[in-house]
Amino acid sequence: MDISRIPSPCFVLDEAALRRNLELITSVQRAADVQIILAFKGFAMWSIFPLVRQYLSGAAASSLNEARLCYEEMKTKAHTYAVAYLPGEFERILRYSSHITFNSLAQYRRFRQRVKKHPTPISMGLRVNPEWSPVSTALYNPASPGSRLGEVADNLPEELPSDIEGLHFHTLCESSSYDLEKTLVHFEARFGRFLPQLKWVNFGGGHLMTRVGYNVEHLVTVLRRFKARYPHLHVILEPGSAIAWDAGVLVATVLDIVKNKGIKTAVLDVSFTAHMPDTLEMPYRPRVRNANADPLPTDRYRYRLGGVSCLSGDFMEEYSFAAPLRVGQKLVFEDMIHYTMVKTTTFNGVKHPAIAIWRENGSLQVIRRFGYRDYRDRLS
Repeated sequence: MDISRIPSPCFVLDEAALRRNLELITSVQRAADVQIILAFKGFAMWSIFPLVRQYLSGAAASSLNEARLCYEEMKTKAHTYAVAYLPGEFERILRYSSHITFNSLAQYRRFRQRVKKHPTPISMGLRVNPEWSPVSTALYNPASPGSRLGEVADNLPEELPSDIEGLHFHTLCESSSYDLEKTLVHFEARFGRFLPQLKWVNFGGGHLMTRVGYNVEHLVTVLRRFKARYPHLHVILEPGSAIAWDAGVLVATVLDIVKNKGIKTAVLDVSFTAHMPDTLEMPYRPRVRNANADPLPTDRYRYRLGGVSCLSGDFMEEYSFAAPLRVGQKLVFEDMIHYTMVKTTTFNGVKHPAIAIWRENGSLQVIRRFGYRDYRDRLS
C-alpha cells in the first residue's frame, strides 16, 4: 500500500487482506458444517459486499436500517435481532428479515402475531443470557449482573412457546475458541433442556478466528462436538471484528506539534473520539506504523498523538518514533476498518475521513469523500 497516494484523512480497506480473512472463515464453515454471517454492527462497508458475498451467505442486523442494507446491498434477508423493536418500524423490518430474534419474552408476545401473519415465513428466536462472559470491560460485557441483554434461565418457563425455533446468545468480544467452549458449558447447563425442540442456535459474535494465534483447529473441534450432541441444530456464528480484522488502516497527517511542560503532542487531522471511539471506550492502544506504543524513558522522540477535536481527552499517551515528527508527515493507524467506520461521528464538525479500497491489483479507489452537507444533513 503506497501511503503517498492516499488522501488524508482516509480509511483504506486492503482488498487482499479482506479476502484472506474470508477464505479462512469459509474454511471454518466447511470444516465444522456451520453458517458464518457478517455482523453489520462491526463492518458495514457495502461497497465491498460483492466480494463478501462470494464467501458469506448472510448477515446480522440490529435495526431497520441494517436490515434494509442487508436486503439491498448483501442481496439477502437479514438475521435480525434488536434489544427492542419500534412498533412503527416492525412491518418494514419483517420485509427484510428471514429470522427475527427477540430480546425478551415480552417482546415476543407483543410482536409474534405480526410475524405469523407475514406473507413470507420468518423464523422466530429468543436471545438468552448464559450469565457468563470472559469480557472484563464492563462496557462490552453482555452478561454482567442485571444486563438488559437476553433472558436469564430463571425467567423462562419449563417449555418455550412452540413457535420459537431458535436461541441466540452473545457473550464474547474479540475472544478465543476456548472462551466459546466455556460459554457453551454455561449455555447448555441453563438452556440445554430447550435444544431438542429447536431448529437453530446462534452463537453470536466475538469469535476472533482471523487473529494471529487464534486456534482455528480447536474452534472447529468445539463446533463439531456441539453438532454431534445436537445434530438436528443449524449453528450460526456472526462475528463482527473477524471479518475485517487487520484488513485496513486509517491514514492521518500531523498538523502541529504542541509542547507543554515537557510533553510534545502531535496534533493530527483525525479524532480519537470521532473516528476511533473504541480507543477511548474499550480502551485500547491503537498500533501506529513505525512507532512504539510502549516507549522507554530513554527514547528520544516521544509524542502524544492528539485528535483535532476540542475534547480534552481526545489523545493517546506517548508513542516513540525513530526520528522527529514533522508537520505534514503522514501516520498510519493499523487495523482500523472494523468497529470504526460504523461508529464514527461528526463531533465538532471535524472532517470525516474519506473511504477507499486498495485493490488487489495495486490501484487505489476512493469510494467516498465527506463534506459540509454530510455534517449538516444529520442535524436539524
